[in-house]
Amino acid sequence: MATAGTGDVLTGMLSGLTAQYGTTDWQRLLAFGVYLHGLSADLAYADSLEAPLMASDLIRAIPRAYQSFYSACGRG
Repeated sequence: MATAGTGDVLTGMLSGLTAQYGTTDWQRLLAFGVYLHGLSADLAYADSLEAPLMASDLIRAIPRAYQSFYSACGRG
């Protein structure tokens, strides 16, 4: 997660979540974004089993991270 662009991916995710859900509960929104970012990295790593991950690897894993999160919550 210390490779070029992974922080930019996190910033983009947090910006997108803020645009989508608003700013009524910052702590929950930021925690969710950071969790999704980490889960995306876990899923991307599980696919390749290679480190370090590139930012594009994280981006490709974001939809699966959402699916995984919502499935675990019983909403997927």
